[in-house]
Amino acid sequence: MNEDITLNPERTDRGMQQMQHEEIALERTDDIQMEQQMQMHAAQGVKCPYCGTMNEPEAAFCASCGQPIGKTSCPNCGADLDPDADFCEVCRHYVRTDVCSFCGARLTGNEAFCPECGSPRGGIVCPVCHTLNDFAFCKQCGTPLTDEAKQLQEEVKLLPEYAELQQLAVEIQQMSLTLPYSSERELVRDQLNMKLRERVLKLLAEDRGVIHPVIPESEHKRMSRKEYEAKKKERLEKITEILDKMAQGPQLKPAQVRNYAMACKPQGVRLAWECNFKHALHSSPCGCAKPQLGGKWVILGKNTKKEIKDDI
Repeated sequence: MNEDITLNPERTDRGMQQMQHEEIALERTDDIQMEQQMQMHAAQGVKCPYCGTMNEPEAAFCASCGQPIGKTSCPNCGADLDPDADFCEVCRHYVRTDVCSFCGARLTGNEAFCPECGSPRGGIVCPVCHTLNDFAFCKQCGTPLTDEAKQLQEEVKLLPEYAELQQLAVEIQQMSLTLPYSSERELVRDQLNMKLRERVLKLLAEDRGVIHPVIPESEHKRMSRKEYEAKKKERLEKITEILDKMAQGPQLKPAQVRNYAMACKPQGVRLAWECNFKHALHSSPCGCAKPQLGGKWVILGKNTKKEIKDDI
């Protein structure tokens, strides 16, 4: 005969406690499973590069800020692009329609000119080399193309680092105008020519009535190959040291990095732009898809084997 649980209150209490424990255990199990599912979902989701919100794996736009996330396609050639890239390295076209490529200002419509800097959205033709450019400095010859770019270049020229940089570049150019000695015989012949030069200049000065003429030294003084290579190496090492100090870190606007880098580029030295995006070499930051990550100019040797992404 079945026992009436109403007549045994202690057993009833034990039964109720057991049921409560089982319900709590089930709830905890459900919570753990839900937490695991959320963690898996977060791991498989896509993080918005603009605001950090986690989105569905298949989401094309951020549910929080509305910015594009995941891979996008170049509107010109269809190549895959990162969502925060503004330049396609495949077809070499600027792809953003909502940001001015010259100054980085926001564009709201189909304006023909940037309301901030006044630059035309179709690009500017360089007055020096006639190259069509999407950016404030000519990617071919480095000429500043906007008023802001010209002002920035003048400000950079006042920096002591840039002055030293340009002076070293000029010295290397001057050294290259005078070939080093290739033999001892050539050295002796050059010394005889120097003495002949001094004698001719002295005679000419005496003819003009100068009693004790001072003969200036030749500006292009020749040196041995070993001495030439040592002095050139010393100057290149100093240039590299300065370029490392002037390296740029991450910035909010790609235009800021491009413009400052082009304004800092010294003339007379073979350089390439090494970006922090892929650590690739470009002929200038104008050819990098994400220059906002920063980068620096590096010197290229005569026989360098590094591949340069030629964006010109």
